[in-house]
Amino acid sequence: MSLKITQTRSLIGSSDLQRRTIQALGLRRIRHSVTHRDTPVIRGMLRKVSHLIHVEETMAEGQETKSSE
Repeated sequence: MSLKITQTRSLIGSSDLQRRTIQALGLRRIRHSVTHRDTPVIRGMLRKVSHLIHVEETMAEGQETKSSE
């Protein structure tokens, strides 16, 4: 599973730690989106900046959904 992360709020007034976390996630500006694998490290980063981002769970590329036939 992967996570689509979108920056929704400005970094103005944010702490240096929050700015560096957003940068480490690969986000550059408001409405910019990136995709990361769902790992405990990424989840921890998302928790630190949850008020600045929007997260959607998606299927990773190359994974097929299981269908019951």
